[in-house]
Amino acid sequence: MPAVEEATKVLKSNNYKITKQRIAMIKYLANTADHKYVEVTAIDDYMRKSFPKMSHNTIYRNISEFEEMGIVEKQVQGQHQCVKFQCDFKNEHHHHFICNNCGKVTELKECPLSPEVLEQLPGVEITGHYFQIYGLCQECANLKNN
Repeated sequence: MPAVEEATKVLKSNNYKITKQRIAMIKYLANTADHKYVEVTAIDDYMRKSFPKMSHNTIYRNISEFEEMGIVEKQVQGQHQCVKFQCDFKNEHHHHFICNNCGKVTELKECPLSPEVLEQLPGVEITGHYFQIYGLCQECANLKNN
């Protein structure tokens, strides 16, 4: 799994120990949260079943650290914190289309923050932005229309 290896390299480069728990969490994320966002509570449930002595705090701290290192992307969906495994470590800046039906995530190749938008913000210093499009993916739209 190249993505798991890349995530492990990110951990090492940030001086984190490569523990069996962290590897298990990364593998779970790579297999489950590769193309969609997964609720953090589902990750917590999986890890607590796999490692019963692992605390909730340790799991949530690892997820937060993974986000800081760019291993996962975090967002709030409704009242739930969700994460998606970041599989493209060479191109961290990207945006998503998210299917409202199946949850599939498609990465957008272009950034929609256009020069026209920036022209409307004279004198500001932008430190970051977040952009997502929601709707139905092609498969779900076809199912709905048939």
